[in-house]
Amino acid sequence: MRAPATSHSDVAPPTSTRPTSSRKRWVVGVLLLLGVVAVLVGIKAAQIGAMIDAGATFVPPPEAVTSAKVEAVEWQAARNAVGSVLAIQGVTLGAELSGIVREIGFENGSTVKKGQVLLRLDTTSESAQLTGAEADAELARLTLARVQGLHAQGANTQSELESARARSLQAEAAAANLRAIIAKKVIRAPFDGRIGIRQVELGQVVSPGNPIASLHSVDPVYVEFLLPQQALSDARPGQKVRVRVDVFPQDTWEGGLTTINPEVEVSTRNVRMRATVPNPDGRLLPGMFANVEVLAEGKKSVVAMPTTAVLFAPYGDSVFVIVDGKDAAGKPSPVAQQRFVRLGERRGDFVEVTSGLTPGELVANNGAFKLRNGATVLVNDALAPKPEVAPQPVDR
Repeated sequence: MRAPATSHSDVAPPTSTRPTSSRKRWVVGVLLLLGVVAVLVGIKAAQIGAMIDAGATFVPPPEAVTSAKVEAVEWQAARNAVGSVLAIQGVTLGAELSGIVREIGFENGSTVKKGQVLLRLDTTSESAQLTGAEADAELARLTLARVQGLHAQGANTQSELESARARSLQAEAAAANLRAIIAKKVIRAPFDGRIGIRQVELGQVVSPGNPIASLHSVDPVYVEFLLPQQALSDARPGQKVRVRVDVFPQDTWEGGLTTINPEVEVSTRNVRMRATVPNPDGRLLPGMFANVEVLAEGKKSVVAMPTTAVLFAPYGDSVFVIVDGKDAAGKPSPVAQQRFVRLGERRGDFVEVTSGLTPGELVANNGAFKLRNGATVLVNDALAPKPEVAPQPVDR
């Protein structure tokens, strides 16, 4: 017996829960992510708020600087220039005639006196010729004396007397020429001075014009320099001149202005000047670079301060003046006040202030570059270097 057949419409389809659980997990994940983001945003907002509150109440610490006082001082009017040391007399010795060097009478770099024999060339041939020429001259002199005696007695003619006189003069001239040649082969110092390194050796054959050594007089010396044409209104012969050289930075030499060139150089509008400076120790050598100060008569009053206090800028030079004020918390404290200034002549570590400051004011010196207008400062001059009008550099 067969079981009854069932139709497909009578069987219920199975239900699935997979899509619903997946959507729930996505919703939960999104909610958790939003919660994390909200927590992070809250934390960051709290941090930013704390930073804003701290910035609003922050008081910047004062900047440490050194100070310098603006002072009224008297400076001797002077004009600075650079120049060169020149020898009053300087030559390169050379031979006038050719010959072999037989004697050298100086040492390299030694001091020689005028007329001292420096070099002798070989003169054996000329000396031998001179002996014969002097004998001929003596014979001609004796012949002339005899002819003159006979002429006085009327025993010869006027023509014979003139011929004897001419022969005597020729013989004397020949001997004098040989003596001059021998003298030219002995080179002597033309003036007192210091001689350089010799350029010849014993036995060397020298030709006319060959250099032997240089000779310079070193006491006194000339110092030649240029000043702008505006200096002509102050410059006078006899003005005091102070000279310094980099080789001896701690020493100065003083002399006098001796020559002012009577023309202005067209290309530079400068005037060439020359000073004479005593040099007894011989340390100033020709060719040295020199710093020159031409000192005028009298002094001038200026307002000066250290150059290191100035902030140089294309739009104008300025300084920070230290005045009494208050910090951000309202407590009394020195503050920096920026002020523009006009500058004049510099003298050592100082500079002249033509406008912008008055004597007695206090300016920030070392460390001024850290300041801004209205900033509080802490003045500490314990380790501040002392500025000088004539500083002496020290090589360490």
